[in-house]
Amino acid sequence: MTALLTARTYHNHAHAPEMGRVALSYEDRFLRRKTLTLEDGTRLLVDLPQTTSLDHGGVLVLTDGREIGVIAAPETLLQITAEDMTRVAWHVGNRHTPCQIEANRLLIQPDHVIADMLALLGASVTEVTEPFTPEGGAYGHGRTHGHDHSHVHDHAHDHSHDHQHDH
Repeated sequence: MTALLTARTYHNHAHAPEMGRVALSYEDRFLRRKTLTLEDGTRLLVDLPQTTSLDHGGVLVLTDGREIGVIAAPETLLQITAEDMTRVAWHVGNRHTPCQIEANRLLIQPDHVIADMLALLGASVTEVTEPFTPEGGAYGHGRTHGHDHSHVHDHAHDHSHDHQHDH
């Protein structure tokens, strides 16, 4: 029986050839401590210092320095197309919904309320099964769900604001 691998570090890009890969859904790529199964069946304990959003293409670094590639697993999504994609994209973004933005379509997680609203706007909404790699938050990285952060920076004024951060 092989020993359980352990990863305590995550990087958003590889530094060495991967010794294995793990496919995770969007929700499963948000974790701190969890046992995962690699594509080859090997078990991996992830024990990160804080809850982290793992990106497609990132790596979990094993305690011996080897790297495990993280890939986005196929999952059920809604594909959105429309003649006026700018308007449709605005409405999706206005609801702070994680969204994968492509030239001719948007992909979001299933949500019947948003799907109904988009259909009323003239969009075509169809179910697809694909990997989900949504855009990052307002700063180009991290999860798109917002929450309040009140913190003081090194300069002499307080910044209380609502936006997204990596976790």
